[in-house]
This record gives sequence, structure tokens and C-alpha cells, in this order.
Amino acid sequence: MLLESLKRLEATIEAETEALTLNAAIDLEAVNRAKSQSLLELTRLARSVPAEEIDGATGIVLARLHDKLARNQEAVARHLRAVEEIGDTLAATLRAADSDGTYSAHPGR
Repeated sequence: MLLESLKRLEATIEAETEALTLNAAIDLEAVNRAKSQSLLELTRLARSVPAEEIDGATGIVLARLHDKLARNQEAVARHLRAVEEIGDTLAATLRAADSDGTYSAHPGR
């Protein structure tokens, strides 16, 4: 059961990373829901499976998942930086537009 849960999480992370890397449309709400469900499931399973009972196949999936999570973190960070840059640009544009009085309640301000 642990192995299946890890593989589901791996597939979710891989799909999100691929979509972010390719700038493809992605349902972030669905992805976040799937990741949250996986985290809950893994948390429950981790309590019932002693570390010494984890077999080699599960260890391999855990190592692969670790690598995929690192790539996912990089992709998400790239997108967050892009969002910050866009937000900064929009804020600067709005400040510049406001400073010429266009959006002021008092003309010539």
C-alpha cells in the first residue's frame, strides 16, 4: 500500500513539473488537492510501517520521488519569481499612471 501511495504522489509531482516546465495549462487546485491527499495518506501509512520494513523497491521509489520533488521545487520557484516580477511591473506601472493624475480624484495632482 505504501508503494502504491508513493507512486501516485510521484505521478502527481511529475505531471505538475512537466506542465510548469512546458507552460502548459494545469488545474492547480486539483494538483494541490491530490498532493494534500497523498501527504495525508503517507502520514498515516508512515505511522504504521516501521523503517526497517521498507523494502528495496520502496527505497528506489523514495529516491526517485526525492529527485522529482527537487525538480518540482525548482519549477515552482521559477514560476513564483515570474509572478513576483509581473506583480512588481504592474505595481510600478500603476504608480507611474497614478503619479500623472490620471487616477486621481483631484486633477493635476
